[in-house]
Amino acid sequence: MGFLDAILGRSKPVRPDLDRLFGLPAAAITLQAGTGFLPTGCGSVCFAGVEGGTFARLQDDVRELLDADTSRAGFPVAYEQDAYGYTWLVIRRPADDMVSLVNDLHAVNTLLEEAGFGPQLLCTVAGFHAAPADRGDGRVLALVYLYKRGAFYPFAPLPGADERRDNALELQVRALLGDDLRIESDLDRWFPVWGAPGLDA
Repeated sequence: MGFLDAILGRSKPVRPDLDRLFGLPAAAITLQAGTGFLPTGCGSVCFAGVEGGTFARLQDDVRELLDADTSRAGFPVAYEQDAYGYTWLVIRRPADDMVSLVNDLHAVNTLLEEAGFGPQLLCTVAGFHAAPADRGDGRVLALVYLYKRGAFYPFAPLPGADERRDNALELQVRALLGDDLRIESDLDRWFPVWGAPGLDA
């Protein structure tokens, strides 16, 4: 960062580091121990849609690559569009196979980035749910990786349709996972991902 940037309060953009996704399996263990939340086995990659045959072919290539993996039998990938027009590639794996889910999420992000669509990547979401034994109240939690920030944040919607968040849980998760993941320090960037495909899986 230059002298003028420091004076004017401008910060240098964080370079995306997709390898930070590999911290999710360890974070899942910490999260379970600290809160009782368990992986759902579902994750998704969100990106802004791009018109044109090249991008459409890339989406097909991504699906074919993942579906060709024989270990994914019975867990097809799916594309969904949300109310804001963003595209989500939803990936499902067995709930106890967080490593494979993360490998798939990393592969999708990498393929899009290497094909020149990095600017269209928005976020990656890994879903968790309350353990039935102690907090089986239908609550879910997402760990959201912001591609352009290179950092994670927790998103904890409360059950119901009134779009409220469990801020206390989000702050608890931030404190818990500080050693496992790079957590986004600017709370204003903890954007809600209401209705993210796969979050309620």
